[in-house]
Amino acid sequence: MNLVELAKQTRAIILDILERSAIRPGQIFVLGLSSSEVAGGVIGKNSSAEIGEVIVKSILDELNQRGIHLAVQGCEHLNRALAVERQVAEDKDLEIVNVLPSLHAGGSGQVAAFKLMKDPVEVEEILAHAGLDIGDTSIGMHIKRVQVPLVPIQRELGGAHVTALASRPKLIGGARANYGQDEIRKN
Repeated sequence: MNLVELAKQTRAIILDILERSAIRPGQIFVLGLSSSEVAGGVIGKNSSAEIGEVIVKSILDELNQRGIHLAVQGCEHLNRALAVERQVAEDKDLEIVNVLPSLHAGGSGQVAAFKLMKDPVEVEEILAHAGLDIGDTSIGMHIKRVQVPLVPIQRELGGAHVTALASRPKLIGGARANYGQDEIRKN
């Protein structure tokens, strides 16, 4: 796999989703990643630390420039806990759990997050404003309601299916209610 091309494609996808998701500085973005799927394999069967690091670094670089926080979802062996910066966990009053990710328990994305973040910790759950799912890892449990699906400009990264979610405030009221502009769909 060409890692330079992988980084380039990852940047294109994340820039597209950031623009269309209406996520703002200080908010949280979730990444679900199966490097096995990116490499053309089956989820959880062929994890690649190199692929994980290229993807997480590409995404972190773009998020950090915008003041958006990254949360990297782990696999089911860690109950889909998330790697975040300790300061984010403390500022947002997230419960820190005691576990260290490995390639086959947490996955390549979490291993990369622990390598690339300043002071990473694991938290059990989060409510993020948007997210990117590379390899059908099911990030929906960590995205705020109401979730809005976004179709990325590129639907595959390597061999992995790519989807994304944004969130918007709930519409409440009834026939007499008025609503502000939908920042995601612009209508």
